[in-house]
Amino acid sequence: MKLPAKPEYVGVIRLTISGIANRLGYSYDEIEDIKIAVAEACTNVVDHAYNDEGGQMTVGCGVYPDRLEVMVADRGQSFSLEKSRGDFGPVNTNKPIADLKEGGLGLFLIETLMDKVEIRNDIGVIVVMTKFLQRGEVEQNVGRFSATTTDRQSN
Repeated sequence: MKLPAKPEYVGVIRLTISGIANRLGYSYDEIEDIKIAVAEACTNVVDHAYNDEGGQMTVGCGVYPDRLEVMVADRGQSFSLEKSRGDFGPVNTNKPIADLKEGGLGLFLIETLMDKVEIRNDIGVIVVMTKFLQRGEVEQNVGRFSATTTDRQSN
């Protein structure tokens, strides 16, 4: 999908990714993690890539038997990943939230919520986020759905 890098499109992307993750069999909590990570990546594009000049973000999905890969890319300004991590530093859980530096939490959240994160910033920025599907958990819970649940295979 190619969409304008505007805040009103972040929700559209979240809904789309949520539907794909649901179809693949991710749990509710896993879908929420994926949605938050993707929204953070898109929000970074909206807030930082184009400096109010307007631009587009490209979002792509790779659907595999064992994982979902989501790519968020822009052709805006690149940034130094090492400098960003250095400016933010590690999160100190002993400090109150009010003492955390503003900014930088987006990348921290993405890396915390997803299983694998790759960031390339040659021309613009490309973030590839991977969430592995724990098929064993899905298969264990197949028989546990209530009788009112619709059969997803027939859709």
